[in-house]
Amino acid sequence: MKNIQIILVLVAASLTAVSCGSKKETPKEETPKILVLYYSQTSNTKTVAQEIATKLGADIEEIVATKPYDKDFQATIDRCKEEREQGILPEIQPLKADLSQYDVIFLGYPVWFGTYAPPVITFLDKMDLSGKKIVPFCTFGSGGLESSTKDLAAAEPNAEILPGYGVRAARLRAMPKEVDQFLKANGFLEGEYTQLPEFPEQHAVSEEETAIFDAAVDGYPMLHAKAVTVASRTLPNGVEYLFTAEDLPREDKPDMPPAGDIKVYVLVEEGATPVFTNVIR
Repeated sequence: MKNIQIILVLVAASLTAVSCGSKKETPKEETPKILVLYYSQTSNTKTVAQEIATKLGADIEEIVATKPYDKDFQATIDRCKEEREQGILPEIQPLKADLSQYDVIFLGYPVWFGTYAPPVITFLDKMDLSGKKIVPFCTFGSGGLESSTKDLAAAEPNAEILPGYGVRAARLRAMPKEVDQFLKANGFLEGEYTQLPEFPEQHAVSEEETAIFDAAVDGYPMLHAKAVTVASRTLPNGVEYLFTAEDLPREDKPDMPPAGDIKVYVLVEEGATPVFTNVIR
């Protein structure tokens, strides 16, 4: 009987030891490693890339074309057209960064012909970003974030494409504040940010709203359109309008067919003239 009692005590002690030994601490979630990777021709995209990298304390690297594009706008357009027609991808210099070491890649570029510039096409053609989280950011004359993001998703089907940020080159002064809000809204930075309300249903434009649209697009040669409907929302510093507009034939390029209905975002800040911020064709 005594032996049985001793055995039971030993079994109980053993079970207690196993129970204590199996108790593990909940592993802490590791901070994802971030790389800001960009191509920039005129330094506009570089400015955005540096702002993002500084705010996140992230590594940063530039995609460099072996044969740089001319700084002249028309010369760049002509070369880009020729490369597209001939199916040529420009060579780029090897990256210093080991992409396998990064969880999140902020990929930046200027928008040319509705998508990312050719050196980024070359980069995506050479690299496999499967399993990575990719955050696109871009600079543009009128728009291209949405169309280039679609192309990015098609080029990297096994990567997770996160919401991106785009800014007109003409509005770079507004970029630091917008980047701060973007990073906070998407969980990359801690802190308060403005939660934007949804746009209500659109209605036919009034004379006053037509005047706002016309003032916003006036003087921009690549945007010739007529506002049809609109919705607006109040922001802390003014009002933002989302116009649906009819793309009209351009007098300077009669052979270019209109794009049909387009979306045009217009911002009217307090005490400022209307300015368009993005065009979705």
